[in-house]
Amino acid sequence: MSSLLRIKPMSLLTQEASETGEHTLKRSLGALNLITLGIGAIIGAGIFVLTGKAAALHAGPAVSLSFVLAGIVCAFAGLCYAEFASIIPIAGSAYTYGYATLGELVAWIIGWDLVLEYAFGAATVAAGWSGYLNSLLQQLHIHIPPQLTAVPGTHLFLYQDKWQPVTSLPAGLDLTSLPHVTAAFNLVAMLGILLITTILVIGMKESANFNSAIVIVKLGIVGVFLVVGGVFLFHHPSLAQQNWHPFIPPATGGGDLESHGWLMRAWLLLSGRGQFGWMGIATGASSIFFAYIGFDAVSTAAQEAKNPKRDMPIGILGSLVVCTILYILVSTVLTGLVKYTQLNVADPVAMGIDATGVSWGSLLVKTGAVFGLATVMLVMLLGQSRVFFSMSKDGLLPKWASAIHPKFRTPWISTIVVGVIVAIMPAFLNIDILSDLVNIGTLLAFTIVCAGVWVLRVRQPDLHRPFKTPLVPLVPILGIVTAVFVMSRLPLITWEVMIGWLLVGLVIYFTYSRNHSKVQKLPVGTK
Repeated sequence: MSSLLRIKPMSLLTQEASETGEHTLKRSLGALNLITLGIGAIIGAGIFVLTGKAAALHAGPAVSLSFVLAGIVCAFAGLCYAEFASIIPIAGSAYTYGYATLGELVAWIIGWDLVLEYAFGAATVAAGWSGYLNSLLQQLHIHIPPQLTAVPGTHLFLYQDKWQPVTSLPAGLDLTSLPHVTAAFNLVAMLGILLITTILVIGMKESANFNSAIVIVKLGIVGVFLVVGGVFLFHHPSLAQQNWHPFIPPATGGGDLESHGWLMRAWLLLSGRGQFGWMGIATGASSIFFAYIGFDAVSTAAQEAKNPKRDMPIGILGSLVVCTILYILVSTVLTGLVKYTQLNVADPVAMGIDATGVSWGSLLVKTGAVFGLATVMLVMLLGQSRVFFSMSKDGLLPKWASAIHPKFRTPWISTIVVGVIVAIMPAFLNIDILSDLVNIGTLLAFTIVCAGVWVLRVRQPDLHRPFKTPLVPLVPILGIVTAVFVMSRLPLITWEVMIGWLLVGLVIYFTYSRNHSKVQKLPVGTK
């Protein structure tokens, strides 16, 4: 049992962090690149899609409090991430941190969890990106063959010169009178992932510059929404007062209890979970954690930071602060412009700016969504390939996953393999429901990192820490408790799929990884 919990020696981590040459990742990112990397992933699906759904289904106008709660959980975890990133400036994120503190088996579990988190996250965002891009092109009277814009079997109808799924059409419309086709596969989503994969292979600096440029564009668009919407509400205070009342809608009970197992039903009844009310705010927070995956992804780029001991904490905490403030502002303005009951749509921000009567608003928001979701895909694919890279360097995955391109200095084989697999998923699979799997994966990573900081403080209190998490062990304990609480608000199916995925991972670990682990081959007592 002790061999399963062998930690990766700090001396070995320090050695890897100081390696140079064409076989290593190129350190080319500054603090600003790291901040925009985080913003690029965080400002995307959360603002353009999840804000409306969380308000309509869970929290009402109090969705802004859901973002406050999510931000608090992320703040505890972010402080712990920042300490680890300054001590261990190599790729791998929570996987590497867990390996250094909690042992190999825990590291494998979190690494395997991150594989699921980033792959499904990128695929889910690609599906949303495809929808926004196709809608934008159709608004500009550019039509892609509809058979190539959705997953197989999706029925699309031509309505008002736009090919749309039945869920987007007005209720009561006579569908038999409309031209319709059945989709073959989503070529748009596939090409989007492959394009981002190509950018990542070419180079990290190029990827970061591409991301930074798009971040500037979409932050400008979010800013326009806040200004236009805020000015409109200032001149129409009665509308805001009407839509914000009640700010915390009364709880509606246990909701769809019958869809859960007996254990989860008991938990729901004991916890008072249902739509809206105070518990609805917590449920809303759990549903939007998908938005914060980029905050974890920043730490996967530690081995490509120029001055990681200084810049990683700035990148992690800076992106978290900026994005949490923006989420709170956008959700507040959005629920003031549109009654929360009407926001369960794919493009809630477009609906919000349409309510102001600004004719160019919808076009602007769709443009912002296309750019915004593209950078989310970039950071998720970046994180996935870097976790693969770290696990392969440790011997837990085959050597090809850590092969570095001699010219581009990127893990090109793992990037291509991940990109191709992820590109296939949104092209052929209906994966909209998988965002909750990303939520539980992110929260599990937060829990591991917080626990790791606490353990390392006990084991190596004199270790040099360029950035120190304040109030240890209080902050790590609060990070663990709040993350587990928010995880408890997720649907039971996410727990079932996660457990199934981890069981598959354990089979791989005991049949391959443990036998090839470099740490297992080190002399006992190596530090």
